[in-house]
Amino acid sequence: MNVLTIGNSFSQDATRYLHDVAKAQGKNITVVNLCIGGCPLSLHYRNMLSDDKAYSLEFNGCGTGFKMSLSEALLSRDWDYISVQQVSHLSVNYDTYQPYLDSFADYIKECCPKAKLLVHQTWAYEQGSDRLHISMKYNHRKDMLNDIVDSYSYAAKAIDAYKIIPSGQMFDMLLDSGIESVHRDTFHASLGLGRYALALLWLRALTGADVSENNFSQFDTQITDEQIKIAKDCVMKII
Repeated sequence: MNVLTIGNSFSQDATRYLHDVAKAQGKNITVVNLCIGGCPLSLHYRNMLSDDKAYSLEFNGCGTGFKMSLSEALLSRDWDYISVQQVSHLSVNYDTYQPYLDSFADYIKECCPKAKLLVHQTWAYEQGSDRLHISMKYNHRKDMLNDIVDSYSYAAKAIDAYKIIPSGQMFDMLLDSGIESVHRDTFHASLGLGRYALALLWLRALTGADVSENNFSQFDTQITDEQIKIAKDCVMKII
């Protein structure tokens, strides 16, 4: 299976472990992430028009040092799935998605007519953080999440996406299940549990695999057995 994610550091978080987590379960998923830190849909749209080599290329969760344009990546292989997303701080407001999203999705479909289009739902910022309360002006992380869920639902309908990857809802469930934090800096996913849970979620969403017996253990930072169990349970419940 070939998966292309077009995003930013949040798609980087989602794909860090995906290839290896899938391999641990006997699944062969090749994952390419096109990354520009903090990249909104408006910039993806401009890069589509210019076709500049603007993206850092990450392969199976690791940086390559190569730069690539959108057209080069889209035409480089037969993709099974291609994901799009809005930058996190704009993800709460669907007005920021358009008119860029529709044109961007049409371009992807033209280049890769056989690929299934995914919408990667981003997540809310950490409760108590300045980013959540001051920058985004939310009282509670769930308020931000509600706006994220609504916006991505509109986005998926607008471009007739195959599926939404519910990363934000999964992180919310982890926190409600007793996990103290899923963030590393109040907004990115933690290098251990957060990224691992995202990989499990993507594996489950793309293959339907039962992740409860997944034995991957090569984390960038340590995760407890209890945290692993909670992550697996949440992923199985949400999909």
